[in-house]
Amino acid sequence: MDGWSVDEVLIRPATVEDTKTIAEMWSRLVEYHRKLDPDLPPATEDGPQRYARSLAERIDDSHTCTYVAEGDGKLIGYVLGVVVDFPPEMFQQEPSGFLADIYVEEGYRRFGVGRALVNALAEWFKARNLNYFEWHVAAHNQAGVQFWKALGGREVMLRMRADLDQEDNAP
Repeated sequence: MDGWSVDEVLIRPATVEDTKTIAEMWSRLVEYHRKLDPDLPPATEDGPQRYARSLAERIDDSHTCTYVAEGDGKLIGYVLGVVVDFPPEMFQQEPSGFLADIYVEEGYRRFGVGRALVNALAEWFKARNLNYFEWHVAAHNQAGVQFWKALGGREVMLRMRADLDQEDNAP
């Protein structure tokens, strides 16, 4: 990859034809997180196929957006975002964006591909008059935490877990 740069990457909306490749990347994303923390759930046997089908069904959904990064003649990353709207009867919160998934193939990381994907999704959120977007990052994913902090991310809420010991019935 000598001489390769993010300038050679095309960021574009995903198509139905991209969904199988995106699902394969999603599977690698799940495995990456499992290696960081085995408490994170594995994909089911047909998880990638279900993921691809879900993406294909939502490709024209006005509240869902998937962008892909194309480089070296192939897909090298993707980002999936959705518009979240809380029930107004319960929360006084404006609609927001949620970045559900992002993945960049290992050999293309640290070249700005992830940033370019996030920027494209942020522009999509802005075009829908949203003022912010949020995401989850695995606690053991220090590279991910640093990536998000470098993009201006800040902690809003920490998700925590207590294992229940069935013998003692105590956390």
